[in-house]
Amino acid sequence: MTGINLSFDDDVAILTLSTPLNNRFGVELMDGMDDAIDKLSAKKARAVLLCAEGPDFSHGGDVRPWGKLESHEINAIFERYMDGFNRLERLPIPVIAAVQGLCNGGGLELVLRADILFASESARFSHSEQTVGFVTVLGGIYRVAERAGRLLAYQWALTSEQIPASEFAKHGLVNYIVPDASLKKDALNFAKRVAKGPTLAHGTHKALLRVWSVGGIAAADDVMFDLARPLLDSKDFIRGKISASEALAAGKPRPTLDFQGR
Repeated sequence: MTGINLSFDDDVAILTLSTPLNNRFGVELMDGMDDAIDKLSAKKARAVLLCAEGPDFSHGGDVRPWGKLESHEINAIFERYMDGFNRLERLPIPVIAAVQGLCNGGGLELVLRADILFASESARFSHSEQTVGFVTVLGGIYRVAERAGRLLAYQWALTSEQIPASEFAKHGLVNYIVPDASLKKDALNFAKRVAKGPTLAHGTHKALLRVWSVGGIAAADDVMFDLARPLLDSKDFIRGKISASEALAAGKPRPTLDFQGR
């Protein structure tokens, strides 16, 4: 694969950006991402860790070809990126991103597809689209607004300022800030922990949040039992309900179970 490496650690699929020019995106990288998603799905990975090589997570898109392209050609590139990013976002398993250094433009729009975001103390986040007279075409501004609110989302898109990880965490865009030296280790340990959880339930929670983000609480209530009903017959829940019932009846703490994702 070009620009993205796929490896596995137990049930965790590790996607690592690795391209010249500070992990900038090109169409070949998106082809690699599609291939990686196909493979991790076939192998039934139970969590994904998205990370990057080098001092910076990503400087965004590779703009070098743009000057010679017609508008319809550039539009096709952006649509290709959007399709690839959304495939990652819609995986029915937890996606954890680990971000170091600068995470700019398309790089920010990519990590906004993650469910949990680890940032190193050096991490900074920014939109750069205003510097070329364009918009956050991969959905960055409204994904930021969903978490941090409209005012900040618009401010950061207007200014292209680099926002430190601490500020992103303050406004609900980063879950954990960790030392640079332990970023990947800490994020991988978290991913391995959730990969041992009830995978089907994790996927259902993601689906419910997606419905809520589009239609609000009432829409999520409407689909709740359509999504939750199949879990009642899952091996994980059957084992979990019996374990919880027996523990309560015996007056003992509920044990920690090693779920199987089925």
